[in-house]
Amino acid sequence: MASPKITLYVDIVSPFAYMAFYALRHFPVFNGCEITYIPIFLGGLMHACDNKPPLQIRNKAAYIETNRQRLANLFQIPISSTPPPNFPINTLSIQRVLASLSLLYPLLLPSGISAFYQNFWVHYNEPTKPENMLKIVSEVVGSEEEAKRVVDGSARADVKKALTENTERAFADGAFGLPWFVATNSKGETEGFWGIDHLGFMCDHLGLDKPSDRGWKALL
Repeated sequence: MASPKITLYVDIVSPFAYMAFYALRHFPVFNGCEITYIPIFLGGLMHACDNKPPLQIRNKAAYIETNRQRLANLFQIPISSTPPPNFPINTLSIQRVLASLSLLYPLLLPSGISAFYQNFWVHYNEPTKPENMLKIVSEVVGSEEEAKRVVDGSARADVKKALTENTERAFADGAFGLPWFVATNSKGETEGFWGIDHLGFMCDHLGLDKPSDRGWKALL
């Protein structure tokens, strides 16, 4: 039988996409899955959906912050006790760097996503600053020279086009926010799932045995 497949669309700006990414990378239930990560620009997706940013909705900003901490504590996901300064910030430069990385070093993309999440949601290190961005990418690719190639490549037309096409693909796959999962089970049946709190539904679709701990029970 074919392995379950999961595609996760990500933008570093989303704390819940970070949690989804962390879950797919660290929760044993997903060990047998074939997982693909695709960087998009969340602002472009929201525009395509004519969707209003959640922090602009009255009462929702406070709830999101509470829920961010609640879910992180429940699943023991490392995250800062406070959001990044001046949150939300424009992550287009980061997303283009990740798109560049995906073209030049596709096997290193998960490590790149992880590094930027660490420097944004775990210990904020101003990852949009050019010198910090170069340092982060250097740690991922192994040299400053190659990191400069990745970062400089983010300004290329083909990289910008790739990020735009990724965002359009997310929209075509039904996404209206992040995290957005596209999951295909062993029967070849594909469904979309939105939000870290719908991991249980996705596991049911994929035929995965959900853990019985408190965190997973809270999703039922």
